[in-house]
Amino acid sequence: MPALRTSVICLTVVVAAACATPREEEPAVTIERLVALSDGDHLASTYADGILAPVSAGHRDLLSTVSVRDGVVDTAHVEVSNSVTAAPEVLALSPDGTTAFVAERLKPRNVGDTRAQQLAPGDRLFAVNISNRQAPAIGDVATIAPSPEALAVHPDGSHIAVVSNTADSSLLQLISWTPDGFGAVEQFDLAALGVPGEAGKPRGGVTATNVHWHPTGRALAVNIDSQNRVAFFTVDTSVPGRPGVHAWGEPVATGVDPFVGRFTPDGRHYLTSDWGRDLSTTDLNKRLPTGRSTLSVIRVGDLGADQPRKVGTAESDKSAEGLAISPDGRWVATVNMRGTAVPAGSPLHDDHATVSLLRLDGDTGELSKVGDYHLDGVLPEGGTFDATGRYFLATVYEGRPGGNGSGVQVYRVGSADDPGLTAVQRIPLPHGVHHVVAG
Repeated sequence: MPALRTSVICLTVVVAAACATPREEEPAVTIERLVALSDGDHLASTYADGILAPVSAGHRDLLSTVSVRDGVVDTAHVEVSNSVTAAPEVLALSPDGTTAFVAERLKPRNVGDTRAQQLAPGDRLFAVNISNRQAPAIGDVATIAPSPEALAVHPDGSHIAVVSNTADSSLLQLISWTPDGFGAVEQFDLAALGVPGEAGKPRGGVTATNVHWHPTGRALAVNIDSQNRVAFFTVDTSVPGRPGVHAWGEPVATGVDPFVGRFTPDGRHYLTSDWGRDLSTTDLNKRLPTGRSTLSVIRVGDLGADQPRKVGTAESDKSAEGLAISPDGRWVATVNMRGTAVPAGSPLHDDHATVSLLRLDGDTGELSKVGDYHLDGVLPEGGTFDATGRYFLATVYEGRPGGNGSGVQVYRVGSADDPGLTAVQRIPLPHGVHHVVAG
């Protein structure tokens, strides 16, 4: 096992609800389990100037376990290398909720590192034991291809799917998992699976940013962000040895920059959040979109038989990154950073972010916008519904000057007759929260 930054902080902290006293007629927030990642190396401003957080700030890469009972928050932390530069798709839980899997996109800084470009590509997949939520601990580590961008856990917990973008190829990896730890790491070059690139570009210009299992576990989707497409594959993990992976029809065109995606709980549709960036430039003011992001809806059909096809689209808000679908499949939410990470002097700067809520028709795939809801903070990225569907949770990387700090904003989800999101509590967490999942 490689050397790890595994000092378990295990300081269990109990804090009072930090924002918005619940209305008298509503019960205080209770959420059984959340797990969040914090990046200690990057500041929100690092995207603009490339400068890492000063060592004196004391920030660390952390995995946090969180529970909320009647508005009272209980947290514990363990150091796990992770990076905000990945999609908010590098954290997932096992079906039984006892293990959190984390993909390391960038390695931790070395002594003397002060700039983002000095950080080396990550190549580790961590399994963190969270069965004792007050004492999370790294249980196993697998070496995977460098620069992993996203992961997903098979519905039966037997395999972890990871996509990595190396200097030479874009790879799908399937890693077997049992309670005893990781097994074999099987790699599949996306080019060999029917996702060709163009000559003269790194990896042929293919960049995969998301992977997600179909609810049956017999197929998965990979977002090819650089080509504005989603590729679908059938997967057979029941065969001995190397799983069988085969292209399922042709890749499906989406909107511009389909950074993340999700199957609906019933498996009938696949949704992408199409950020809309100009990936040909690294200048932040030119890279970020000036208009609203969109969502694409793809009808899946019979596994491996019907050709998946795009059947709809809808607007969210500017610079939507995180995407979540409620457990009952009724609601879709995006976390929209807008221009909060852009320097104040830029015309793209915004002083607040938003969360968009949309209603999904499970039969037709039609999305209808409910509204955009204020989110106080800088560089929010990930979001999730809790296991009950009563709450939506959005990460906040940093607080604005004079505002609430880094953490998770909790919204109460309205009813079918009275839809909407109401901010009810802020869960304070260490600097750099960028990904949250519920279990």
